Amino acid sequence: MKKIFILTGEPSGDKLASTVISKLKSNNTEIEYLSVGGSNLQKLGIKSIFDLKEITYLGFTSVILNIFKIRKKIDQAVDEIVKFKPDILFSVDSPDFTLRVAEKVKKINNDIKTIHYVAPQVWVWRKNRVKKIKRFIDHILLLFDFERRYFDEVNIKNTFVGHPLIEKNNNTKTIINNLIPKDKKIISLFAGSRKSETSILLPILIKFIQLMNKYQNNFFFYFHATEENKNTILDIIKQSNIKNIDVISEENIKADVLSKSIFAVSKSGTVSLQICNANIPSIIIYKLSFINFIIFKMLVNVKFANIINIINNREIIPELLQNECNAQEIYKTVIYLLKNPDLIKKQLAECNKTLDGIRSKTSSSDESSTVLVNYLVS
Repeated sequence: MKKIFILTGEPSGDKLASTVISKLKSNNTEIEYLSVGGSNLQKLGIKSIFDLKEITYLGFTSVILNIFKIRKKIDQAVDEIVKFKPDILFSVDSPDFTLRVAEKVKKINNDIKTIHYVAPQVWVWRKNRVKKIKRFIDHILLLFDFERRYFDEVNIKNTFVGHPLIEKNNNTKTIINNLIPKDKKIISLFAGSRKSETSILLPILIKFIQLMNKYQNNFFFYFHATEENKNTILDIIKQSNIKNIDVISEENIKADVLSKSIFAVSKSGTVSLQICNANIPSIIIYKLSFINFIIFKMLVNVKFANIINIINNREIIPELLQNECNAQEIYKTVIYLLKNPDLIKKQLAECNKTLDGIRSKTSSSDESSTVLVNYLVS
């Protein structure tokens, strides 16, 4: 029996990995799996060697403060992978964790094929990483076609597979009509999947809701959460005593709520692509600690935080970052856009045009699972 070890480092990577493995399991039953994963892989019946929460950190200072814990988890993952003897180590995103593990595994057992899904953002910072990656990654799966040139330059095998969050899905079913208040307009909120993100953005978004409720009374707000952070968000919003908020974590319900939203306020990240794919207008927010922000500004090579804006090299989706990431600015920006439908129409048109240019021919899960199968049979 062939073996695959799936290595993720945070909930978003767990979700991406599950889309590929779900497709692989449906067509290939004779494969044994083990992972460092979260709730999405566990729903597929795949055991994780430790809880994903133990390695989910954000920001330079968070990593430094937890460096010994991270090193311990890296070594534990390496030991378990080597013991498992997989044919493929399938690492997904979180390069500062997954690629360190892959490098160590490859040194111990060069026969294990290493395939990495979601390329490190070398177009944002640390471009020289590509040369190092070549020494221990056999194949890299790219979410965006423009990334090819960075890996072609050093002859790393790569395949553009597209992003699963922008795949067209015409099978969405209405499943929550009875749950949504009929006299309210929905605004979807995304405060992040990491504790370090939600701890900063959640209080800001709650103050934003309070401002909206002060001047408007026709909105209902849904926080989109992961299974891992749903209870944390619930506990905090209960303390606010705001009645027109709910928290959702089940994927089908989240997709349906988003499709029925009139607007979304989202932290910077891949979820913004899902929002664009649902044809929902949005703004992007993000905030780092002062030290992390200074380090970040010294290292990055791009002007924007959102991938849609980065691809177009201009602000299509408004970004409220750092000092601008506050309740008052979010409120003013949301209300301004809602009162100017022509601006919303223009944003959606430019987002859809961008998405059409970065979709794969089939689907990310199909393309990725094909690469994995080819390595298993070679």
